[in-house]
Amino acid sequence: GSLLLMSGVVVSVGLCRRLARRRLRSRPLLFAFLLEMVSTFQICACTNELSLLGNVEPKPHTALTLTYGFSVLHGLTLAGSACNPCGTLQPMWGGGTSLRMGGLKIAAQFVAAVLARVFMHFIWSLEMAESHLGALSQGCSSPMQTTEMQAFCIELLFSVVFQLAVLRAESVNPKYRVHLIALLITMLVYAGGNLTGAIFNPVLAFSLHADCFSDKFLSYSLVYWIAPCLGKFLILHAF
Repeated sequence: GSLLLMSGVVVSVGLCRRLARRRLRSRPLLFAFLLEMVSTFQICACTNELSLLGNVEPKPHTALTLTYGFSVLHGLTLAGSACNPCGTLQPMWGGGTSLRMGGLKIAAQFVAAVLARVFMHFIWSLEMAESHLGALSQGCSSPMQTTEMQAFCIELLFSVVFQLAVLRAESVNPKYRVHLIALLITMLVYAGGNLTGAIFNPVLAFSLHADCFSDKFLSYSLVYWIAPCLGKFLILHAF
């Protein structure tokens, strides 16, 4: 059921992107907003569903295989969309994107994070799949299983490694690049998933753990918002 649901999301987003390309070319701001919104929605919705499958046997092989598979799928279907505020900050910092356009894209990402969360909670409430049973009763199921300082350092490090790999992979053939980046994401999730969730994407963290942000806003924004953005700025200064 979960795989069907995620495939449905990917297909729907693909159709939305195609429709937007056809209809909204003449309105660049609206086009950019919608494209970024539906793309980020796909990543957030699929990852919300994947987070339920983390306990499927055999552990952790199923979850890691799905993480790799969907990272490749996102890479292939969402080309040209950042789906991560850290990725949007880069062209803004370099002057390639105006402040207005960058702000619009980041707003689109957060709107998508909330929409994906509301949508997935609605789907889970229908309890169509076994993994959905009791999914809503968890409240803040905190991914942070270590001290705040350690969690901050892990998310910062992962963000740096990830951003560095994305920069380095720009010269690689796109066919292989998608697999390289998916492999890296899977390795990072394997390495740090049990400690911080290995999210290194502020919007995704918000979509997955909004309840935790309302409970412990300061520590969560530090680890899941400030750390990845700081990682991004370290990379931008180094290169």
